[in-house]
This record gives sequence, structure tokens and C-alpha cells, in this order.
Amino acid sequence: MAIEVAPLPVPPTADAEKLKDFGREVKGVNPGTLSPEEFKEVHDLLYKYGALLFRNADLTPEQQYALTKAFDPSSESYGHGNNKTGGEKKSILHPDLKTIPRVPQVQLIGNGNVYNHEGLAEAMLKHPSHTTFHKTRVSPEDEAKGFTRFYRWHIDAALYDLSPPKVTTLYGVKVPQGQHQTVRYDDGTGDELEVPLGTTAFVDGRNMFNILPPELKSLAVRTKVKYAPHPYVWMAPAHALPTGLGIMTEGLELPYDELPPWEESKLKVLPMLWKNSVTGELHFQVHPCGASELLIDPLPEGATRDGALFPDGAHMKDLKEVRELLYKMQRPAIAPKFVYPHDWKEKDLVLFHNRGVLHTVVGAFTQDQVRAFHQCNLAASDDPTGPTAEDVKKWA
Repeated sequence: MAIEVAPLPVPPTADAEKLKDFGREVKGVNPGTLSPEEFKEVHDLLYKYGALLFRNADLTPEQQYALTKAFDPSSESYGHGNNKTGGEKKSILHPDLKTIPRVPQVQLIGNGNVYNHEGLAEAMLKHPSHTTFHKTRVSPEDEAKGFTRFYRWHIDAALYDLSPPKVTTLYGVKVPQGQHQTVRYDDGTGDELEVPLGTTAFVDGRNMFNILPPELKSLAVRTKVKYAPHPYVWMAPAHALPTGLGIMTEGLELPYDELPPWEESKLKVLPMLWKNSVTGELHFQVHPCGASELLIDPLPEGATRDGALFPDGAHMKDLKEVRELLYKMQRPAIAPKFVYPHDWKEKDLVLFHNRGVLHTVVGAFTQDQVRAFHQCNLAASDDPTGPTAEDVKKWA
């Protein structure tokens, strides 16, 4: 049977035109037993559409690891370093990660108590909640009425020493059903988004770049982002903005000399725009919570300086200024009309191009709502590629 693809259902809140090239459901193949020819087709579909959904998939942790690894055969360790980053007790990731014992590259994430699961006698899982990470929170009264927030918009990546994974696979083993919730942005815009319970929300990095005005496109194509050492430890004492798109600057980050040992050579300096290796398109791929500095190249020779930002280049080190500029560039793309909130069903397998989309955990569960997912992403064998000289000339 040949591979068939169908568009993902676009929620009524979304701009169907803007999401027409995002996401596809794949039918007619078993993702756990793809032939080389089928895998090549799936590989290119993923890079073209950013996310692929397989419904009713039967997938062992071994098969999930093999599928994830096939996208980058030289990769080996979990994307956060086999918990070297997440396992650090001070890390903001620490409570969220449990490892499948016989396949340590696959993590068990979710909510509630799970028993006798893939070699784990018992696992106490906790769905990440904005109430522990944001500066402000939805009141308990409003939470009881179904209001919630995005948790943290991000890319799956250690952002220190290890290269960002190319692909993340998420498999819904146990998916509780319940009432829809309403995401409040709480940033003065009045923006709200109705979402399924426990959705994973996605935005397309291509769109994040494409909707920018010319002066910000020029800036994006010339900029690199320097991430803090051990960023999840560094950011742990700090508080996030109500949209989950970055950190409030209150001076609460852990000082560099109080972090676990780190080396300058292992810091990550990555392009603001990552070039799609299949389509050649540019994706705005920045993890705003971990960013600490911006390195901006001057305009290329012959480019017009009219209206250009930082025409002579700059090295932005002021954390508040870095964050405010990133927010200005990224916030338009998380508006409700650009967000795809996936409505999880049991045995859903979602593959997403981790170098082409941003995503976030959403919502809140009660302790008795048990949810179990298998997640796999592998630190890549190389760093993302940025814009070419031709791209810079075109957009700067």
C-alpha cells in the first residue's frame, strides 16, 4: 500500500491559509517497520511539512528509538545528554524526565502515577505547569473554569555542548480525555485560544520568519544567538512571561560562577535562522528562555541602510534588551491564528522537525488524570546550518 498523506485538521481559531503547508497525517505505512524507501519519503515529508501524525500506531520503545535515529544515524544520546542536563538537580527540566530502562534514549513523560510500565515498577509523573514557572499565574478559580496558559515555547535542545536534535518523536500511550481548556495570553492583547486538554501546541518557524517586516527579516538573517552555559540550570530561579515565550528580566538567573562546571568552547552560538536541508527554506529557530547574547553582522556590501536596524552590526549583551528584541520578533507568530494545537488520541505518534518548529506543553491535569507519553530526540551529529551568502544578500 502506498503512503498517503492528508492535511491535519485546522482548528477554527487558525488561519487555514497560513497553516496549509504545516503538518500532515500519514497513512498506509507502519512507522515502526518502514522500508528504506518508505523512510526516505517520510523523511522528506517531515522536512517539508514540519510535523507528521500517524494514528493508531503500535510502537515499542526500541522501534521509536530506531525511527528517531534514522533521521540522524550518527546520533546516539538523548537530546539533553542522557539526562546530564535534565538530571542536574537544579535544572528546570529535572522533574519532567524519566528514562525507559532498557532504551535510555526514550523518556517517559506525562502525569499521575504509572505502574509496571516498560520495566519501571512505578513512575510518578508530573505535567509541567505554568504555575511553577511563570511570574504570574491563572487564579485557581479561573483554572477551575478551564483557563490555562502555554507553559514554555521551546526547541528540544540542551543548548550547551550538544547539538540540537533534528527530530523529536512523541507517542501517546495513555491519553486522558476531558473538557477543552482556554489558553489566556495575559499580555494585554486579549488573545485567547481554545485547546484540547493536554495539547501540544506548535508554530512553524518558517512562518515566524516570513511574517516579519523587512527590517526584522534583515536583522534575523544577520544574527547569531549565544546561549547561556547550562541554560536550564541558569534559568531555573527565574520566572517566565505569561505567554511562555521567554523569561522576565529580574536578575534571578543563577550567576555563571554558581553553575555546574562549564567551558567557553562548549557554549552554543547558533544562527537565528536555520536552513531546511530539504526545502532550503529559512526557519526562525530561537529558544528565547536560554538566549543570553545576540551577535549581529553588519549589512552586506550594497544593501540599503534606509530603515535598517544595526546596519554596522552589534554585540548585544544586555539581557533585557536581548529578550525584548527576541520577543518583538517571535510574539507575532504565536498569535492564535498561527498555532496548531494537536488533539491527542491514544496511539498517536507525532514526529516533528525540531529544527523547523517551536512547541510547548499546554494546560493542566488533576492528579488522577493519568497520562503517559514516550518521547525521543537525539543530540544531533552537527549544528544547524544558517543562511547562505545568497540568503543574506536577498533578505538583508
